[in-house]
Amino acid sequence: MACGLSRTLNGLVIPSERPDHFMMERWHPLGSIGVITAFNFPCAVYGWNLSIAAVCGNLLMLKGSPTVPLMQVALIKMLEGVLKKNNVNPAVLTLCQGDIAVGNAMVEDPRMKLISFTGSTTVGRIINQKVAARFGRTVLELSGNAAMIICEDANLELALKASLFAAVGTAG
Repeated sequence: MACGLSRTLNGLVIPSERPDHFMMERWHPLGSIGVITAFNFPCAVYGWNLSIAAVCGNLLMLKGSPTVPLMQVALIKMLEGVLKKNNVNPAVLTLCQGDIAVGNAMVEDPRMKLISFTGSTTVGRIINQKVAARFGRTVLELSGNAAMIICEDANLELALKASLFAAVGTAG
């Protein structure tokens, strides 16, 4: 879906009150974007962010949860191969591993024009405040532990399969 959105990034052409002039909206990349993912979404969230950000011409840095570091290494290695095969410098994607100190460095770095964070509401609030303090942008997907309400008349077999997929289906 995100790659499909690339065809909709049309700029507006707006008439001007000045004769023989018009105004034109143009899209410009932000630059460097940091993506901080949770342990239960080590690949999917990065893929969603990557698709949209790359289409717009941005560079991405991934900082995943320290509990699943090999997942991120495998993901970046796979993407590196795809990029090389298509004559794109794999340096457009970077991976940094570490704990809170690494995440804080990304969040506080003014070169990171946008921080995308998936995780707890508590941490998301802190990240949003730090990024806003430097006039950066955030994309936040905040939640708890993926609660599910199953109605009395639900198909329990289907509900069980859905809850299992929701919990671990995205390599969590």
